[in-house]
Amino acid sequence: MDVPDVSYARSGDVAIAYQVVGEGGTDTVFVRGTLADLLAGWDMPLFVDHVEGLARSGRVLLFDKRGSGLSDPVRQVPTLETRMDDIRAVMDAAGSERAVLWAAQEGSRIATLFAASYPERTSGLVMYDPTARGLWAPDYPWAPTDEQWRHELRDIHDNWGDRDYLVSRAERLSPVGAGNAAWLEWFVWYMRRSASPAEAVAFHRMAMEGDVRDVLSAVRAPTLILHRSTTRDEAVFITERIQGARRVEVEGIHDWWSWADPQQNAIVLRETEEFVAGLSTPREPDRVLATVLFTDIVGSTEQAAELGDAGWRDLLARHHTLVRGELVRFRGEELDTAGDGFFAAFDGPGRAIECAAAIRDGVRSLGLEVRAGLHTGECERVDGKLGGIAVPTGARIAALAEPGEVLVSSTVKDLVAGSGIDFADRGTHELKGVPGEWRLYAVGPA
Repeated sequence: MDVPDVSYARSGDVAIAYQVVGEGGTDTVFVRGTLADLLAGWDMPLFVDHVEGLARSGRVLLFDKRGSGLSDPVRQVPTLETRMDDIRAVMDAAGSERAVLWAAQEGSRIATLFAASYPERTSGLVMYDPTARGLWAPDYPWAPTDEQWRHELRDIHDNWGDRDYLVSRAERLSPVGAGNAAWLEWFVWYMRRSASPAEAVAFHRMAMEGDVRDVLSAVRAPTLILHRSTTRDEAVFITERIQGARRVEVEGIHDWWSWADPQQNAIVLRETEEFVAGLSTPREPDRVLATVLFTDIVGSTEQAAELGDAGWRDLLARHHTLVRGELVRFRGEELDTAGDGFFAAFDGPGRAIECAAAIRDGVRSLGLEVRAGLHTGECERVDGKLGGIAVPTGARIAALAEPGEVLVSSTVKDLVAGSGIDFADRGTHELKGVPGEWRLYAVGPA
């Protein structure tokens, strides 16, 4: 196969390099689990076989994650939300309205968030050795500990690009590939071309900080999980939390790269092809992952009494204009306005936090203070309105916020890991009418 041309999609102010392989049929977006370089991948026949196998079902969209390969470098660790936006930008640029997401390892977290946030654009989800969290937790013991990550990041910082170091990584991750001299030589140069030492550290910090455990239950797309026997427990954890997901433990599968072993790759491709062929015509989704935002003016009754009806109406109109301007700027959807409060929804928690902070800071120029609350969860969409437990959860969080405070759930905090946003722990709370205890965090100054 000739090397496909490289094109660029614009995701915000970052250019994302992508290629399109094949034509017709079902679109598949390939979300790799590691660093990558689009051009270098075509120097490895085993990888080409994998892409060609995926292309038997239709077009395959390949891309380099921001900060790696041919895509633009980045100055800070990208969040799951920004990388989800990159998938959407590539699909838009390639004219893909709906696609199967084929993802591996760390890439499965981006695919999970995309599938939950954009069900109308997700035909299905195939994940190989998926991970839901990068850092060890009592209920997620399969991820490396903080100490292990510190050691890993230090090694990458000090040794990335060194041949012996990269060979040792290959031997650890790919016993099949490491036994092939040509594959090993390719791997060393592939990693060098994929990222500089600083970019490699940023990528692995991103892998460490991601967490989509709370998002799994919001995935409604048909899902196939393929895994090795060594990752069975983690795969079971993820499968049990995605409604209707099917799990396949591939016998004899033992390589971190699904395509490094031809026999292994043949099984993976066969399962994928059967899964894609079995997808039915999708129905319009009635559930979506969203971040809900509630705001209200502090002390509005007292201010209205002080200003009088006409003065208060004027001030309220200026407040509404400011809030709506920020909603437009951060791609929020206004859902309701009750008196002096707003209810809005966003397709990404980072944008929702930025919007809430901008509203908080902006209304001070009007002599006002607001409180705001945010939560990310699965919502029902009926007649253009959102419902479900996520909505009252967001409202209850907002009610607990102090004047001038943006208060968020732990789900929101986890999803924006790596964003550089500062949070202050506000402890655990019971939310009226909402089951369980909730750990809440206040957003720091902009």
